[in-house]
Amino acid sequence: MAVACLADTLVQKGILSHSDLSAALGEAENRIENSDDRKLSDANRAATMFPIRVLLLANQESQSGRKLSFSEYAELVGKLT
Repeated sequence: MAVACLADTLVQKGILSHSDLSAALGEAENRIENSDDRKLSDANRAATMFPIRVLLLANQESQSGRKLSFSEYAELVGKLT
């Protein structure tokens, strides 16, 4: 949640927009999903994707003026994957 707070601060200060943040996180997610690194197990890939997906959801909620708890974000990530 610390990184989500930092992201909110960057948006509030006008350094990044919500769409910039979403695009950057989406690119990170795509790079991992499309990686041809066969050394990563499915579990490790899912673990790597988890914080990115939490941040994507936190960005969406922040844009709507809402903030959820970590457990609520984790539950949403679990439902979406």
